Amino acid sequence: MSCEQCACGSECCESEWDETFVGPVIGEEIPDFEGEIFHQEAFRKVRLSDYRGTWLILFFYPADFTFVCPTELEDLAENYAKFRELGAEILSVSTDTVFVHKAWHDHSEAIRKVDYPMFADPTGMLTRMLGVYIPDEGVALRGTFIVDPDGILQSFEVNANTIGRSSDELLRKLQAAQFVREHGGEVCPAKWKPGAKTLKPGIDLVGKI
Repeated sequence: MSCEQCACGSECCESEWDETFVGPVIGEEIPDFEGEIFHQEAFRKVRLSDYRGTWLILFFYPADFTFVCPTELEDLAENYAKFRELGAEILSVSTDTVFVHKAWHDHSEAIRKVDYPMFADPTGMLTRMLGVYIPDEGVALRGTFIVDPDGILQSFEVNANTIGRSSDELLRKLQAAQFVREHGGEVCPAKWKPGAKTLKPGIDLVGKI
């Protein structure tokens, strides 16, 4: 990652991913980062690189004990088995601590369904690295990142915190990302779902779609 890309305005960067990095780049490796998760009634330290070899979904949300957030995490929980069948892991991420994650899991009927790891980013470092931090509030925007088994970012979207997301659409995007990874030269058109027709870009298709 060059200084030009991370927008620091100088030649002072000493590491590939500097704190001044302002956002993710499709086709580039995501930063490695260590933090704590709450998962299956335990606290554990993990690194993002621990998930190499599998698809990884980083699901940022503003805060525990809020309003839209539990509806999103519950929706993900209800489809979690489908993501696992596709060889993907989900990490939900907020700037809360693992202790708050546990308390929320213990007290919320919706969050009690969550069986995927809940990542804690209380310093906001990972949230800043991926460009979804709101400095004035100390929380994340609703950012969703699909990372392939090589650690390369393949898709991301960021919503205003008033707009909830759909796990069905996220699942469809994951399926599309997996398809094009496995079928070089083919691409997925709008609303593509597994089994639907794909496209092979070439001069013969120019002006005929």
